[in-house]
Amino acid sequence: MAGTVRASSPHFVLHFCSFDAAQPPQSPAPGSTVFGKSISLNLPAVGALVPKRWAKRAVTRNTIKRQIYNVSLFFGPQLSPGAHVVRLRSAFDSKLFPSATSAPLRAAVRQELISLFGQAGHSLPQPSP
Repeated sequence: MAGTVRASSPHFVLHFCSFDAAQPPQSPAPGSTVFGKSISLNLPAVGALVPKRWAKRAVTRNTIKRQIYNVSLFFGPQLSPGAHVVRLRSAFDSKLFPSATSAPLRAAVRQELISLFGQAGHSLPQPSP
């Protein structure tokens, strides 16, 4: 969360930190592996932070995380290299969405995430004719 806030919405905040600023002085060389995963410093990385405080049920937290990762795939080509973290900062109203996971909740989360990434200066890729 040490990076800058790129965009915010009623329920989410999009944080960004470039890999240059995030690297410790003795970081692994590009292309090396940490815990068996390859590191690429010229690609964007997207993370989701969904605290139990704002989404009590695990099924709701997982639904929100899936929506974050799914929407970020659409914006992937437009994202700058660095760490992008989407953080849930307030709960969705349980009176409007009584089910732990439902189509209306998924649609509301998806619409808000699309507007969040849109605020950050990214746009959805246009389909070719």
